[in-house]
Amino acid sequence: MEFISKELDVYVVNHSEDEPELLSELSKETWQKVLAPRMLSGHYQGRLLSLISKMIHPKTILEIGTYTGYSALCLAEGLKQNGILHTIDKNEELADFQQRFFDQSPYKDQIVKHMGDALEIIPMLKEKFDLVFIDADKSNYSNYFDLVIDKMNRGGIILSDNVLWSGKVLEKVEENDIDTEQIILFNQKVKEDNRVETILLPIRDGLSLCRVK
Repeated sequence: MEFISKELDVYVVNHSEDEPELLSELSKETWQKVLAPRMLSGHYQGRLLSLISKMIHPKTILEIGTYTGYSALCLAEGLKQNGILHTIDKNEELADFQQRFFDQSPYKDQIVKHMGDALEIIPMLKEKFDLVFIDADKSNYSNYFDLVIDKMNRGGIILSDNVLWSGKVLEKVEENDIDTEQIILFNQKVKEDNRVETILLPIRDGLSLCRVK
C-alpha cells in the first residue's frame, strides 16, 4: 500500500541523507540473493533509524529481527564509543550474510548476534536498554514489548516497524489472519500503556515510537 505518490516519495528520498556505500551494497545484494527483500528497512527508513539513534546516543541497543543486518548497521551509527548492539534472529541461513557486512563496518566489535527464539533470549539478557527496535514476527509484538519494557532505561525508546501493516489495520480482519489481528492489538496496547508515551509515524509501513516515562 502506497501512502504518498511515487513522485513525492522520490522527492522525499532525494532530499534526505544519502545512503552509505556499504548499506547500498547490502541492499543491492539482499534484493539479488535473499527471499522477501521487502523486509529490508531500506535507504529512507534506515536514515531515520540512524538519526534517531544518533539523537539518543545509546549505550545499549536491542534489535529483535536482524534479517540481513541493514537496520542493525543503521542503529549502530548512534552508539556511544563503547556501546553494544544486541541483535536477535532465528534464521541461521542468513548468519554468514549478516556477518560479512558487519565485518566491513566500523561497528563489527560492537554488534553481538544471538541466534534463536527472541522470546527465550530476551529474558536472559542482563542489560538495561536505551533503544529497542522490534521488527520480527508480528504475532509476537505484544510479547516482545512486555519482555523489554522492564529492561528499558528511563527515557529509552522502543521502535516498532510495520505497524500499519499495508493498511490492513483499517480493514476487516480475515479469519486466521493472526498477524493483522496482533498488530491491531499491539497498536492499541502501546497507546493505552501509561508507562510510555507513543506516537505512530506514517512512514513506509508505519513506525511506532514509544518513549519510556
